[in-house]
Amino acid sequence: MLRIRLSRHGAKKDPHYRVVVAEKRSPRDGRFVEIVGHYNPAKKPVRLKLKLDRIDYWVERGAQPTQTVTSLIRRVRESGAENGAGEAPAAEAAPAAESQPAETQAESQPEAAQSPEPKDEASA
Repeated sequence: MLRIRLSRHGAKKDPHYRVVVAEKRSPRDGRFVEIVGHYNPAKKPVRLKLKLDRIDYWVERGAQPTQTVTSLIRRVRESGAENGAGEAPAAEAAPAAESQPAETQAESQPEAAQSPEPKDEASA
């Protein structure tokens, strides 16, 4: 039986994953049939790229996605990705500065950034 699952790659404490179609009994990072996507949760925003047409192909032939891969597929499909290859939207993993109220953002910025731009002497 085939499964669509994550295969871990990357360094210690810096994981990134391949979304692969593999035999259910093979090891997590072992032999696989095809790479159908990439997922890097460590990057901000999260990087997620899936070949939805190939995933659909394998699901039609009996491959079962894991719960994690199912949620990743749902995320890409809800983002409105077209033409078979999908990427998750960048707005999902918004930086913390964007979630602060406007007053707090103004206080956290350096004073140089808040001052008006200098006037051009040539135009005077």
